[in-house]
Order: sequence, then C-alpha cells, then structure tokens
Amino acid sequence: MLRIAVPNKGSLSEPAAEMLAEAGYRQRRDSRELVLPDPENDVEFFFLRPRDIAVYVGSGTVDAGITGRDLLIDSGVEAVEHRRLGFARSTFHFAAPPDDITSVPELAGRRIATSYPVLVSGYLERHGVSAEVVRLDGAIESTVRLGVADAVADVVETGTTLRAAGLATFGEPILVSEAVLIRPSGEPRPGLDILDRRLQGVITAREYVLMDYDVPVERVERAIRITPGLESPTVSPLHDRGWVAVRAMVRRSQTHRVMDDLYDVGARAILVTTIHATRL
Repeated sequence: MLRIAVPNKGSLSEPAAEMLAEAGYRQRRDSRELVLPDPENDVEFFFLRPRDIAVYVGSGTVDAGITGRDLLIDSGVEAVEHRRLGFARSTFHFAAPPDDITSVPELAGRRIATSYPVLVSGYLERHGVSAEVVRLDGAIESTVRLGVADAVADVVETGTTLRAAGLATFGEPILVSEAVLIRPSGEPRPGLDILDRRLQGVITAREYVLMDYDVPVERVERAIRITPGLESPTVSPLHDRGWVAVRAMVRRSQTHRVMDDLYDVGARAILVTTIHATRL
C-alpha cells in the first residue's frame, strides 16, 4: 500500500485534496482525521504539517508527498521533485528600504530576516554573498523597522504589505515555487506510477478542453492546422459529404481565440466540452 503525505492545513491543503479527489482517491470528511486508508486504490493518506512533509518523504517514512517546492528546498533533505502540480504558485524576493539596499551584492554583511533560512542561505552562497540569515516564523515585514534585520526574503504577491512597511523588492526572484509531488531519492516505490498518471490526468484535464466542430471538406486542412490536437485530431465524415466533423483537444486558455479562428475558416457548430479525466 502506497503511503502518501498530504498537507493538513494552509494554502496547500484544500487544492491538494481537490486534485486527489479528482484523481479518484478518497479524501477525509473531518479535518481532525490524521490517517485515511483508501484500500480500493491501495493507498493510505497521512495528513501532516506542510513543512514536515519533505522530512517524512526524505527519510523514506512515506512513499510520496504533496508539498511546496519552497518547503522541499528549505527542508534540506534528499528528496526528489517528481512532478509539478500547477497550483499554489508563489514567488520569493528580497526586499529592503529602497534608500538603503537595491541589489543582491549590497546584502553582503547585512542581516536578512526570513522564514526560509536554508533556501535563502543556499541562494546567497550560490551568488557569493556572505550575510547573516535571521530565521523568524510568521510575518517578517516589520523586522526592518524593529531593527532586527536590514532586509527580508519572503513570498511576494502584490507587494502591498511590503510597501506599507516601507520596503521594496529588488533583484531577480529567489525562487518561483508551486505545489509538487515529491518522493524519496532512488527508485520510485511500487504504485507511484499509478498516482503519477492519475495526477497528470487531472492536470491535463484542467489545462485542456475538447472541441468539436463541422467544417467543409475543402477547408479541413486549414482547420486542423488551427486544432492539431495532442497527436492528431479525429476527422469523421458527415451525412452531407461536403462536410466533416472534427474533434481535438485545445488548451483551455486559448479556447475563444481558436473558436474565432475556426469560424473565420468556415467551421460551424463549434462546441466546447470540459474534460473530466484523461490518460495520455
């Protein structure tokens, strides 16, 4: 039975549960449940603190886990990022008073407050900057004003909170993170391939839609250049021999542009259907 660690709370918890449910796995109904067997799918879920999941996976205590790339790197353990999951995206930046520090080299000899000391220390080392990393939990925006640090390193979304604290971001992102499926180093555990295929199927179903349309025979080649599909579109004859029906997968984000282009080519009865699940 495959043992899978899942975030028990925080921004990763609900999206991870939704993805696993879409992949056909049981999910807990009570947030106090810490262990959930799913014998029909030969897996067992363990609900753990997101920051601890990489540690359990790295030690081999569980066979796989869902956590953030930032938490995996900051854990310092040897675990493998097996698949990107496409949710909980975040960007890490340095920030400081704009009249004091405006570039990464200027951090040399300064104090940097962060909740991700391993991640930040590794970044500084790779860039040849020697600085003191101050580990703090929770909100760190006020640390500069309090005199605890000269700069901060944290997740930045809109930057509103940083600006309110008199800080501005600088330099390239330290890290672009998202939710990932991780596993212990070495050979993947038996059963991980099934979990991986199911999650990939959910990701594909979220990224693509199924598009059907009718198009005159003499214009079909122009139409399928617009909708080549993943491998090749399905083209079927209609009762009216001057027309064919085409079916292809199209990226969800491009749906309306593709429909407009098809209409201009002469396609009609253009229909879009949501994909529930896939196996590629």
